[in-house]
Amino acid sequence: MQTYNSNVDSPSVSATTGELQNLADIIQSNTSRTSFSSPIHHLPTEILSEIFLYCLPEDEHLMYASRRAPMLLTRICRRWREVAVGLPMLWCRLQLEFWYEDWQGRALSQDDWPTRAFGYDSWLKRSAGCPLSLRLECGAHWNELQKLLQPYIRQISSLSLGFLSCHDPFMLEDFHALKELTIRKYMPDDPLQAINKSLSKLPVNLRRINTENMWFDRKQLNFFSDSAWARLTHIEIDVDGLGAFTRILRLCPDLSSLKMVGMLHLAHTAESVTHTNLKSLCMSWSTPPTSAGGLGLFKGITLPNLRVLETSYTGPWPHEDFIEFLMRSKCPLERLVLDSTVRVTSQQREEYAAFIPSN
Repeated sequence: MQTYNSNVDSPSVSATTGELQNLADIIQSNTSRTSFSSPIHHLPTEILSEIFLYCLPEDEHLMYASRRAPMLLTRICRRWREVAVGLPMLWCRLQLEFWYEDWQGRALSQDDWPTRAFGYDSWLKRSAGCPLSLRLECGAHWNELQKLLQPYIRQISSLSLGFLSCHDPFMLEDFHALKELTIRKYMPDDPLQAINKSLSKLPVNLRRINTENMWFDRKQLNFFSDSAWARLTHIEIDVDGLGAFTRILRLCPDLSSLKMVGMLHLAHTAESVTHTNLKSLCMSWSTPPTSAGGLGLFKGITLPNLRVLETSYTGPWPHEDFIEFLMRSKCPLERLVLDSTVRVTSQQREEYAAFIPSN
């Protein structure tokens, strides 16, 4: 991998309170109901609350599990339960699951959806209006999860949706607090009609979208209205064809960061587009085995504000088109990363380095 930088960033330093972390470790291992003589059980509420926050797993979304924090903290003693239940920051991250369509017919108590829904709802109520980060895992139908979330849609700032087969759209327009959205599909061959409908009307404050295991071509992206996507600033997406890439640039004039996996085709031609706000572009392109050139990847785009460019590319690297793109864009490039799949000569590397000013 070849990397070109205009400067070297200083390593970030993060400090934690060692004493609190040690106490957190003690609490995580202390599940005995008979060991209340320890001084830790007489700590002020403010200190105990801080320790509880350190006890949370590092997972982005927490599982509803009795033997893991924060649920575990409610089972030690009455005081700990009162402190934990009264601390909204413990209850702001949750993973909710609904994998079965025939929940009414399930006999196993641990798979009983009404019981689990009651537990999810109790958890969310304890967030007391704080911003929520949720991950929903679903088999095929969103109806039960959507009904459960209805009282909290104005709190949800981050939402991750994972599904096996999406039969119905998950309507997002009313999630006015939503800023980040991730959608992942576990069955690659499942049609995208319902997802396309979900993405056609986006909440007004949404700024980030990340899609996983879903491929969008130009025709599908044309289904999305300009007004719905115009406010997005960060996108991670898989695209089929060069036209899908340029369509995203036109759909999202405020886009600042784009991370993309794409497939180029011989029949596709470049479309001219200038995007003045894109600062970071990370892309990985695959080309047909018979391709002899760059297939127009850099011919049509102009990015005058680009700071960071990372790329991998299978196939003959379009050196001349890339140089023309850099000259045309006149971008203040600070970092250029070429993956090991990009085959360039030492002379070409020197030409690229000349476009990156050194301090």
